[in-house]
Amino acid sequence: MPEPQPEQQQGAIAGTGAGGAMDLAVSEGTTLEKKPGGPEGGGADGRAGSLWADAWRDLRRNPVFIISALIIVFLVIISIWPSLIASGSPLKCDLAKAQQGSQPGYPMGFNAQGCDVYTRVVYGARASVTVGVCATLGVALLGGLLGGLAGFFGGSSDAILSRVTDIFFAIPVVLGGLVLLSVVTSNTVWPVIGFMVLLGWPQISRIARGAVITAKQNDYVQAARALGASNTRMLLRHVAPNAVAPVIVVATIALGTYIALEATLSYLGVGLKPPTVSWGIDISSASQNIRNAPHMLLWPAGALAVTVLAFIMLGDAVRDALDPKMR
Repeated sequence: MPEPQPEQQQGAIAGTGAGGAMDLAVSEGTTLEKKPGGPEGGGADGRAGSLWADAWRDLRRNPVFIISALIIVFLVIISIWPSLIASGSPLKCDLAKAQQGSQPGYPMGFNAQGCDVYTRVVYGARASVTVGVCATLGVALLGGLLGGLAGFFGGSSDAILSRVTDIFFAIPVVLGGLVLLSVVTSNTVWPVIGFMVLLGWPQISRIARGAVITAKQNDYVQAARALGASNTRMLLRHVAPNAVAPVIVVATIALGTYIALEATLSYLGVGLKPPTVSWGIDISSASQNIRNAPHMLLWPAGALAVTVLAFIMLGDAVRDALDPKMR
């Protein structure tokens, strides 16, 4: 057989045998050095970044996320600047027009006091969105902090938190609102927000606790512990970024639930109180005249339903994007 040329020998060695495997390993090592953070541009620092980047790419392609996000952005804008689409005052009423239907310039008619239903629906978004967003932030911060610390350190703190959450879970939300808010005389949104945070944090704490317990068992956390990393560094740098996704998903879905809860409490008379403009207050006052003037009930109830549905759809889209099992 003819002797192989030097070039052919080098190619054969690179393709087979121990030497070829060694050359391939060196080549791969060079490739890894060119990609910061690991073979996929992630690594210890890019692992969470890769998750969020993939989630954002999936969200941008999800029509449910796009539609719900547009609705929520519109609600936030009219909550901050309701005068952009409603020039009148929600407290300006004319009893001569009480319970009248649609008229030129008043597409949704008037309520029992002769107030413009359209203007009140637009201004009512402010109270509902404020309560929902503030309550969700408070619940996520308080529940996430307590649950995360209990799950990371374990021991007696974890046992105490579990028993405390069991006690709060045993309290019916609506009944608790009737009892606690019935003694409040303030007309602001803060008592309602405080009540929601008080009874809402146990759910988030359990989600955060489970996510932290799962994250702290990963190899990179154990490696950081073996290298002498402090508990604060491990918790903030390695555990929290990999445990925050479930908390965000649950909080996003719960935001719509808190808006519905505010409307329920206002309907029962213990939530927001006049002269605050709220969809729940308008639904409560319109329920007595639903046969004679159904438009008084349908418009605020429709706005409430669309808002709650938008936040629930947004939460579902975020959950699908952040859940590795859905990929």
